[in-house]
Amino acid sequence: MRFDPDRQAAGYRSTMVSVLVNLSLTALQLAVGLFAHSQALVADALHSLSDLLSDGIVLLANKHSQKAPDAEHPYGHHRFETAAALAVGALLLAVGAGMLWSSFGALQTPATVPEVHGIALAIALLTLLCKELLFRYLLRVARRVRSSMLAANAWHARSDAASSLVVAVGILANLAGFHLADPLAALIVGLMIMRMGWKFFYSAFNDLTDAAVDEQTEARIRQHLVSTPGVHNVHGLKTRKMGDMIWVEVDLEMDGRLTIEQGHAIAVEARRRVMQHEPVLDVTTHFDPVRIETMNAGVRPRTGSDPASGINRP
Repeated sequence: MRFDPDRQAAGYRSTMVSVLVNLSLTALQLAVGLFAHSQALVADALHSLSDLLSDGIVLLANKHSQKAPDAEHPYGHHRFETAAALAVGALLLAVGAGMLWSSFGALQTPATVPEVHGIALAIALLTLLCKELLFRYLLRVARRVRSSMLAANAWHARSDAASSLVVAVGILANLAGFHLADPLAALIVGLMIMRMGWKFFYSAFNDLTDAAVDEQTEARIRQHLVSTPGVHNVHGLKTRKMGDMIWVEVDLEMDGRLTIEQGHAIAVEARRRVMQHEPVLDVTTHFDPVRIETMNAGVRPRTGSDPASGINRP
């Protein structure tokens, strides 16, 4: 649960790059979209504007999530990242819904849809290139520091790149004579944004409600534990997400003839192995003594509420 200045610095730098890119593109898209009468380009500008808001949320969460535990937050502040991902998801849902509403209105009155100026196509293609490059940069940083919050922001940029592609196709079709293609492209962009928003919202909501990690991650954690010398089996393995990290609780079955000091040393080693290989904040262990000859005979001993059990919390 240590403060990681490199992780926070990487998050700040990458997010500031995203802010500068989105600020420039929002101003350019909005100005050209209004001038060129392109509803799709204006919708894409609003999408870029939502990126600026999400960047602000990410910067705020990145600052608070790396704080050390205190009296009010004894488990640390890692869930600030999850809360930020939830906010980004909700923001995307709201922006997408607004785009759908505007596009439906234009599609119901096709006579009012004007022909788009050619400059709109050039700006849409430029936006597509910038967003794709931004996505690749942000995702590389997110993977290096293992941040789901930064990964969410990266995929937000990728959704922008995909939406800019749709916008470019819509503008091209409008220039070719199919005028409804422009508001239709804006409608598709809205649906894409809502889909991405729901994905982030649902994932963050699960983490905030203490959902367990996926089966593959849990299986790896279990394997690290049972492979520790002195640990004969584990049960009661529970996991929950704390931002990008995992909190683990488990009962370790050990030879009941061990001393407290020996059992403690085994639990410390089991904890070290898990934290060395997985993004785990801490492992809380409970020592359940078992009779080895009983286990060798294939009979599972009764564990859990024996008052003679030792509790080990390294």
